[in-house]
Amino acid sequence: MQSPTLVVMAAGAGSRFGGLKQLRAVDGAGHPIIDFSLFDARRAGFTRVCFIIRRAIEQDFREAIGARMERYFQVDYVYQEPEALPAGYALPADRTKPWGTAHAVACCRGTVEGPFAVINADDFYGPGAFRAIYAFLAESRRESEYAMVGYRLRNTVTENGSVSRGICTVENGLLTGIRERLKLVTCENGVQDLSDGARLTGDETVSMNFWGFPASVPELLWSRFPAFLDGTSEEARAKAEYFLPEAVGTLLREGACSVSVLPCEETWHGVTYPEDLQSVQDAVAAMMRRGLYPEKLWE
Repeated sequence: MQSPTLVVMAAGAGSRFGGLKQLRAVDGAGHPIIDFSLFDARRAGFTRVCFIIRRAIEQDFREAIGARMERYFQVDYVYQEPEALPAGYALPADRTKPWGTAHAVACCRGTVEGPFAVINADDFYGPGAFRAIYAFLAESRRESEYAMVGYRLRNTVTENGSVSRGICTVENGLLTGIRERLKLVTCENGVQDLSDGARLTGDETVSMNFWGFPASVPELLWSRFPAFLDGTSEEARAKAEYFLPEAVGTLLREGACSVSVLPCEETWHGVTYPEDLQSVQDAVAAMMRRGLYPEKLWE
């Protein structure tokens, strides 16, 4: 069995943040969040990484991240573009962004050939999460066995605006259902979804797009992409996204897979909005003071 690959989704434009947030420094040494994820991944045992990017950011990304990581990983690139569609489907005239996280993973077909983990480039997951997912992927498993690192909802929200999260139902350590909620905000005694007014306690398990998959998943997601497109109106196709949590949820309902939920009590850190940057910098500084990370990660 091939050693597990870390797949990093870094094709997002960062529209809410107002720039290429994947490359913003969060410490005094100039490291962006992705450096901490890669550092934790290397310590956990990963030696292969595949970056999902857009060609428009390729030069900046290679210079800032990819070239440095070639010293520590076998590095591959996958390009996620709006034009990457199945035969017979046309790009909507006003579509400018990629098709979402499930589409991103589908673009890895032919490049990622063994078991792999998937993360967002701009989320700080914590070292324990990487150890857990690597241990899961390093064992021989059936093609239908997946994994997801599950976080507490209250540990994944920001005070600076709404976020989207996949709310999970878990029984006996296995994921039984997942629902994407798109406008979650903190409120008194919990979290509220502004889209429908639902109140949540904050103890709910959520997906932060940290998944563990067998090699067959990219091709499987690509084969199901036409069904997503067919179920989306022509008008909605300008902005609709093929979400990874929803795609896995469909497979679960069909009995096509099982998903082990690997619990994680660490606090998520991320830069969704410009105001989030300072809180992430403060959290990273505190972790360095406690000795969880060296001041210069790669020395």
